[in-house]
Amino acid sequence: MNDSAATPTTDDLRAKVADVLPGVRSDLEDLVRIESVSADPARAGEGQRSAEAVKALLDAEGFTTDIVSEDGGAPAVIGEKKGPEGAPTVLLYAHHDVQPENDHADWDSPPFEPTERGDRLYARGAADDKAGIAAHLGAIRVYGDDLPVNVVMFVEGEEEVGSETLPALLAAHAERLRSDVIVIADSGNWAVGEPALTTSLRGLVRADVEVRTLTHAVHSGMWGGLVPDAIIALSRLIATLHDDAGDVAVQGLYAGPAADVEYPEERLRAESGAAPGTEWIGTGTSVERLWTKPALSVTGLDAPKVDGASNTLVPAARAKISMRIAPGDTTENATARLREHLEAHVPWGAELTFTLVDAGEATQIDATGPAYDAARDAFTEAWDGTAPIDMGVGGSIPFIAEFLETFPEASVLVTGVEDPDTRAHGANEGLHLAEFEKVVLAEALLLRNLAG
Repeated sequence: MNDSAATPTTDDLRAKVADVLPGVRSDLEDLVRIESVSADPARAGEGQRSAEAVKALLDAEGFTTDIVSEDGGAPAVIGEKKGPEGAPTVLLYAHHDVQPENDHADWDSPPFEPTERGDRLYARGAADDKAGIAAHLGAIRVYGDDLPVNVVMFVEGEEEVGSETLPALLAAHAERLRSDVIVIADSGNWAVGEPALTTSLRGLVRADVEVRTLTHAVHSGMWGGLVPDAIIALSRLIATLHDDAGDVAVQGLYAGPAADVEYPEERLRAESGAAPGTEWIGTGTSVERLWTKPALSVTGLDAPKVDGASNTLVPAARAKISMRIAPGDTTENATARLREHLEAHVPWGAELTFTLVDAGEATQIDATGPAYDAARDAFTEAWDGTAPIDMGVGGSIPFIAEFLETFPEASVLVTGVEDPDTRAHGANEGLHLAEFEKVVLAEALLLRNLAG
């Protein structure tokens, strides 16, 4: 494939993608039927079965593969297949674990039975991220035994629970995974028909905060008006976390500029699911607020339920705080600043307990150089002349920072199969099938371009 006379044209690759796509989709559907929910210990066996299924798919393509784990972590799959002598090495990453499906009643079809409706294939993991595995598989099948580059496949098994043992995996298998270019298929595109390269992601700090005002519950009539209850105290504390405009009020957090990308109001409304009268919070452009400024949410509360609540002053209440931190900040700084803010603002002398749950670093990628040029050319061809934008992501993929740190010499390309209506992590997660075909073609074109 390094011989220019043997280099396939875009039309050649487009036709080959169409040939392999039915088999790739069938394999994707088989993977989706495996309930590899890494957050559920009861389904650990499904995680193992999922890893074995991925290994079998790679074995069938002539890869040398192993199922590996470190420090008791979930099983991952590493496979290698050689290209021409002297060709660059490309690492293709995806993950085979999925989010919990939660209440089946919220789904329009069974969550682990892939179902086509309209232009999408619906199921848990149909997009995030078993479609990432399938996209890599499709690009590899396009070339068969004539790969233009050396390929290493790395399919992780615990991304949805924070990739806790990933650093150990990278350290243990560093030489096997070392590559010139790393393609991470766990993000998405700007819109259906508009490709993107992800160049920044916010980090994450999650903490449990408990406020205690009493050693035990007491009668609200006897003591109300003198003794503060914990729910009111916690509510007042939570209210200090944003200013009147809705910006995060925690001092000392970093915020930066975002790419000059327009996010139309109508699209924001539709894609966010905002109720008709909801006003946006914060200041700055929409994409700054979504990509390059900190954000803070309360994602859970522990307090008595409304139904059945008695006339009692609640002694303690607890909240889970989820804070996204901007590229350029660190989890160490953000955690310290959040703790300081809470300690300074807890009302009425209440007792505060702050417990860090987990954290993941933000990522900023310098998307310049030959590998990124090759990727942009590939995306533009696959999307029929529509060039990719450089996109930020408000969510977090902490493991990308691990790759950047472990392999600083590699060019890291963050791509994916998702679009704004994929609904990853939610009910009715769906893969846009026409976009998936373009993703497979783009990756096949990328491998060809990188060979040059």
